Amino acid sequence: MIIDSIGSLSERIRGKKAKFLLVIGTTDVSLIPGITVAGATPELTMFTPAADAEYLITGKCKVINGVPITPDGIPTPALLTRASLSFMNIDKLVVNAGARVTPRIPYLDLHGEPGQDIRNGGIRKEVGERIIENGITLGESLSDEGILVIGESIPAGTTTAAAVLTGLGFDGIKTVSSSSPNNPKDIKRAIVEEAIRKSPSNLMDRIFWLSDPVLLGVSAVTIGFKGLVILAGGTQMTAVAAIVKELEPRRLSEIGIVTTRWVVRDSSASIVEASKEIGVNLSYSNVNLSGSQYEGLRVYERGFVKEGVGAGGSMALALSNGSSEGELVKRIDEYYSDLINADNKAI
Repeated sequence: MIIDSIGSLSERIRGKKAKFLLVIGTTDVSLIPGITVAGATPELTMFTPAADAEYLITGKCKVINGVPITPDGIPTPALLTRASLSFMNIDKLVVNAGARVTPRIPYLDLHGEPGQDIRNGGIRKEVGERIIENGITLGESLSDEGILVIGESIPAGTTTAAAVLTGLGFDGIKTVSSSSPNNPKDIKRAIVEEAIRKSPSNLMDRIFWLSDPVLLGVSAVTIGFKGLVILAGGTQMTAVAAIVKELEPRRLSEIGIVTTRWVVRDSSASIVEASKEIGVNLSYSNVNLSGSQYEGLRVYERGFVKEGVGAGGSMALALSNGSSEGELVKRIDEYYSDLINADNKAI
């Protein structure tokens, strides 16, 4: 198991063609007050994944006015991803694993459903089986000599990830981070404990009960792809790795989690320990936004947002392909400037 600031990973990906996949979905867990700040209100979290996808691909959102923001007004980390990927000629694809609001742009569909409250069962068995089957098929169809970078967008995904990790025998609550500097672990713990108490004993049935469509979709595509997969995300990706380990353990040697320094240094989470326990390689982008022109970006250094929409993996990819940290921060500032100067204001 390796943890480093890009390091050995950069040797494996340098010069290789990459595809970027954003897997989106929703879970009704995000409607629980206080569980997530990945949306200005709990109700608006249902629009966040679709809006993230639209912004990533087109630079503007259609399902909402502006871009997704936190209640504090901090814009989506899709901004970091879009800016980072702009340095490369890279295919970007959106995959809908099960979103309540779908993007108004072309996307691939795994024919899943939105996740329900995991306290009453997150994913119906037949839906979970369909997501996995279609995800493996998609991964196989994307296989070539290049690498596959997979990001995610699903508000409250760290809570479902904590539940899945716990259900698979890991310390899920200790592991997961939060998009807020104040990780609501007491709320997460109560939800996870109730979900675990009610979950079935059969392994796959338990995974479906505790999961969300994105965790299943990312896991399935990872299993199906024949080659190196970069799980571009934070502590949610440890749950993906744990699912892959259960379903296809041989794939662990060909996948790696690439996150941000903000997740690695999050004192309320333990992605390093979880990755070691699972046996998956972990790298991180060491980009520092304290020198940004904008307070809305400098707050990342105070524990806000941290990761999402493949931000860490995308920044690492840009750096590994020759961009400097200074160039990357400048490009992120430019994209942020475009947002705040746009005619449409963030909701």
